[in-house]
Amino acid sequence: MKLKPLGRSDLRVTEICLGTMTWGSQNTEAEGHAQIDLALDAGVNFMDTAELYAVPGSTQTSGRTEEIIGNWFQANGKRDSWILASKIVGGGSKFIRDGHRADGASVRVALEQSLRRLKTDYLDLYQIHWASRGSYNFDGSWTYAPHKQDTADTLANLEDMLETLGELVKEGKIRHVGVSNETTWGIAQWLRLAEAKGLPRLVSVQNEYSLLRRHFDLDLAELSHHEDVGLLAYSPLAGGLITGKYFDGAVPKGSRADYQKGFWRLNEYSEAAGKAYLELARTHGLDVSQMAIAFALTRPFMASVIVGATSTAQLTNAIDAHKLALGPEVLAGIEAIHRQYPRPI
Repeated sequence: MKLKPLGRSDLRVTEICLGTMTWGSQNTEAEGHAQIDLALDAGVNFMDTAELYAVPGSTQTSGRTEEIIGNWFQANGKRDSWILASKIVGGGSKFIRDGHRADGASVRVALEQSLRRLKTDYLDLYQIHWASRGSYNFDGSWTYAPHKQDTADTLANLEDMLETLGELVKEGKIRHVGVSNETTWGIAQWLRLAEAKGLPRLVSVQNEYSLLRRHFDLDLAELSHHEDVGLLAYSPLAGGLITGKYFDGAVPKGSRADYQKGFWRLNEYSEAAGKAYLELARTHGLDVSQMAIAFALTRPFMASVIVGATSTAQLTNAIDAHKLALGPEVLAGIEAIHRQYPRPI
């Protein structure tokens, strides 16, 4: 499996990253541990989690995934086998710090709590899960209103967090800093502040990327190229939509749509696009999940693709996608469908 540099840091992460957000909700602790074992045996060295997880988030589930990972570290003593990333919520989650937005003080509190749950004394990568000023990620693009943001307040908040993150780097509690669900302007401000103040430079951005959602291909790709901020892509299967399991009104028992009682990615356009990609994969004798992940791995800005699963069979299939090289006919077919359905979600 290929190793990729994370920004301008010394970290080298596998092109596949182990996602964890269902451990403690859809998956038991034993199942989560089995997935860690499987991924490690397959050569994966990168694992991503968050204080919010397991999802859907609640008072009962928040922090549970980190506890499951920490128990694995305690039982196996293999912390050094993993490049470990976690995230602090941006705000708005009433069951975490009463929904207050992230700031310098809460960054320190949240990190200390994550370290205790993870049973480790450092994180390789610590990320801001989303921008408290607002985001167009998930279904937020329909209501995103950046003209309502307070520029001075936003920049002061970023600087406050970055100063604390810098202190935590000096203390050895985190090695590097990243963001998630961020915009081009937002990333540029983090980079500008880091350079101006001598503070930690972002090494990555964790945003959604899939055949059905390719927002990153434009200005974010340009920033990634010039500034060496690689993408950690979540939801490469569009939450499972690309597999076809939600087509024609189906809601399989135990699936994400069933568990979360709603699936915002599904609409008439995403279903039509998904069916087209599924037919393309079948025409070329490919597994559509592997085709989707393999395509993401071809993107020049891709640092690592985060794959999550509720079964070891699903996880094995997803990890094995790194072995698949897509031919020119498949890539041309993908581009043709993308032009027909450029933004289905």
